[in-house]
Amino acid sequence: MHDRMFFTPVAVTVGAGHKRMIASLFDMHEFLTEFPPSRRRLSYGAAVKACEAARAGDISLDAARDALISFAVTAGVLWPAAQPAVSVKPVARGFGGYAA
Repeated sequence: MHDRMFFTPVAVTVGAGHKRMIASLFDMHEFLTEFPPSRRRLSYGAAVKACEAARAGDISLDAARDALISFAVTAGVLWPAAQPAVSVKPVARGFGGYAA
């Protein structure tokens, strides 16, 4: 089967600090199938229908990707676009190695 790839993958959270990249309709279908039934909402059904429609060629890849993003936002699993900045500053050391 010819898999149709997204122009830009969608990053979702799949666990404590773990990211999964959804880069194609196959990845989208697999992710939606594995998603826990207890956490599914109305947007889940819309994403599944969009995935099936895109696989059939009835809608564009962008429309399916947008449905996936909408689902991920409502489910709270969309990976944040901006990573938190971590700053490391040197510490002035006093006597005995303790910070002054």
